[in-house]
Amino acid sequence: MHERSSVGELAKQLRRELDRYSPGEKLPSSRALVERFRVSPVTVSRALAQLAAEGLVVTRPGAGAFRARPHGRAAPAGDTAWQEVALSADTTADLVPRSVDASGVLVSLAAPSPGVIEFNGGYLHPSLQPERAMAAALSRAGRRPGAWGRPPMEGLPELREWFARSIGGAVTAAEVLITSGGQSALTTALRALAPPGAPVLVESPTYPGMLAIARAAGLRPVPVPVDADGVKPDLLADAFRASGARVFVCQPLFQNPTGAVLAPQRRGEVLRIAREAGAFVVEDDFVRRLVHEDAGPLPRPLAADDVDGVVVHVCSLTKATSPSFRVSALAARGPVLERLRAIQVVDTFFVPRPLQEAALELVGSPAWPRHLRAVSAELKVRRDAMTSALRARLPELALPHIPSGGYHLWLRLPGGTGGTSEAFGPGGESALAAAALRAGVAITPGRPYFSAEPPAGHLRLSFAAVAGTGEIAEGVRRLRAACDEVFSAPDSRPAPGA
Repeated sequence: MHERSSVGELAKQLRRELDRYSPGEKLPSSRALVERFRVSPVTVSRALAQLAAEGLVVTRPGAGAFRARPHGRAAPAGDTAWQEVALSADTTADLVPRSVDASGVLVSLAAPSPGVIEFNGGYLHPSLQPERAMAAALSRAGRRPGAWGRPPMEGLPELREWFARSIGGAVTAAEVLITSGGQSALTTALRALAPPGAPVLVESPTYPGMLAIARAAGLRPVPVPVDADGVKPDLLADAFRASGARVFVCQPLFQNPTGAVLAPQRRGEVLRIAREAGAFVVEDDFVRRLVHEDAGPLPRPLAADDVDGVVVHVCSLTKATSPSFRVSALAARGPVLERLRAIQVVDTFFVPRPLQEAALELVGSPAWPRHLRAVSAELKVRRDAMTSALRARLPELALPHIPSGGYHLWLRLPGGTGGTSEAFGPGGESALAAAALRAGVAITPGRPYFSAEPPAGHLRLSFAAVAGTGEIAEGVRRLRAACDEVFSAPDSRPAPGA
């Protein structure tokens, strides 16, 4: 059993047994709990810490754990209804609503219930994360001289230099800011580049977290369609002219969710079109380090070929490490860099120095290239396993593009535009997601990836957040059962034995 679920189960069991003890009475020792429940000392320690955080247990170093004495009567619940008025008053002057919709982001962040296969995850499974290397790096970083002092506002010079080299081209360390994760960097970029109420061009479909950032900043996302070769330059030019936008956000490499790579002949066109429109291109280079083993040479970031300061580049270590290893970089050239720096300082001051030092230790260690090679090989194995399972069990789900990087597949459901069954149109995604969850597999509906009406229903399935190929096969089997529940037309079912 995974450590996290073991902690939860043990805490649940101990919580049920607390009534056996009087307030202040000592609980069994940690050693006794280890032997009784056959778990590790770390699991016992974390379970007791969880109960202590809930106010049910008091731990005393060297003495053990004791049932907590009851507090006084709980304060009566207040009436917070007044906040509805305060949060909604004086909105007539607002260009967009002030409420923030995080549902599209939470789909890939929320941990599923035990036993549910996680096809909706946005991060590497713990078995793929470099946990030992990160722990060693953090330990070494904590012993560095000055590691707990205040870092430079822009970030550690050595880390800025490392990111500049990884971006390539003429990008220098002086043009790099260290930020706290890609989401934070994108938030800073959009706040710097567009005022509330302004349009911002986005790929369609695109990452829901970026749409949430734009809308939370009061911006109006304007979709520009993508195909297997990335964004379409002629439609990008049309969108700039029609909207007057001064920002275009894109993911040129293994785009989320389609997996598309911007074609070589389109790269220069995108930069030229943006430059002629007097606009910035925000390049979200989020999974360059999750390339699959069979990908071949990767194109350079757009920022590496940009000499006029058109590109504001975002890249991160998070996807290739752990959701909690939130170290990323913003790179830009020209006056915009000072605005980006000012917004970051006002919002967050700086990224904690121990985390920056740990990042330096990690990327400079022999374990780092070994980890990237291992992940590259494993992601290819998992991608192929999921592709084969889908083709065998769910041939009615179209898989127009198989990416050579990233951690997911983008499938089109039958129905909608040009389809044969409305059961799997855009409105059928919710029913299918609910049926899949009942069958024991969590999937991501496609609707949140579109800023306007989608042409058809879609699903995004992650193969990186599961334990391995066996779980992929079982997840696809469960998804087949969910499809059979929702999509009952006889001609949509696979042939016998499929």
